[in-house]
Amino acid sequence: MSVKVATWNVNSIRVRKELVSSWVQKRGIDILCMQEIKTEENLFPFETFKEIEYTCHAHGRKAYNGVAICSKIPFKSVTKGWPDGEDDEKRIIIGDFEKIKVINVYVPRGGKQGTERHAYKIYFLTKLKFLLEESFNKDEPICIVGDMNVAREEIDVYDPLIMKERIAFMSDEREALNDLLSWGLYDLFREKYPNRQQFTWWDIETAAFSRNQGLRIDYILVTKPLLEKCLKVDVDIEPRKLKEPVPSDHAPVWAEFDIQWL
Repeated sequence: MSVKVATWNVNSIRVRKELVSSWVQKRGIDILCMQEIKTEENLFPFETFKEIEYTCHAHGRKAYNGVAICSKIPFKSVTKGWPDGEDDEKRIIIGDFEKIKVINVYVPRGGKQGTERHAYKIYFLTKLKFLLEESFNKDEPICIVGDMNVAREEIDVYDPLIMKERIAFMSDEREALNDLLSWGLYDLFREKYPNRQQFTWWDIETAAFSRNQGLRIDYILVTKPLLEKCLKVDVDIEPRKLKEPVPSDHAPVWAEFDIQWL
């Protein structure tokens, strides 16, 4: 049996728990990584996922940020936050499984050039690379997923001229994300589809989805052992098309790997 891993910025799991639980069953997802769960751990809908045989670990706060991993595969261990204990604003959770390690992150959106939030975004990406260098081995099957809040290339934005040096497409943000990849990671979607323009986020307030004016800011990044085992990767825009319930502004990204775990 293969393993399917998905990442989805759900923009409040309590609002969209039925939508998410239905989607993971339909897609046969084994490991679901969520960002912006926007709830404290004790209010996370564990029972909703337990009913469909997923075990969940949540790392969240009220109304903002938060990450979670729900899995049908048994966890070996879970680390919530930076391993060194530094405040992570509830933006990182690490799941260790028998045949794969999954790091789920919600990178800060940042702010305008010169602001503290912009500096923190660059710092977060830099610290993430440092974590890999200190604690992980690129020759192992490692998967970093999540909302990176950065579009890597011009093909990843609807209009490079309009987006130039705007948040999510600033030069130093893109450099920081590409520097993270230089550790030994591959952008799975771009590896499989070098020339395909596919967005994962569209602004709801401006109805950008109907005009396909989006950005590709959600990623599945993998080490070479997982790249070689990838059977498929895609973005599922069907949940984003929904009128009711009001969808997240992000679409889920999922990948299937030739890993036997049963």
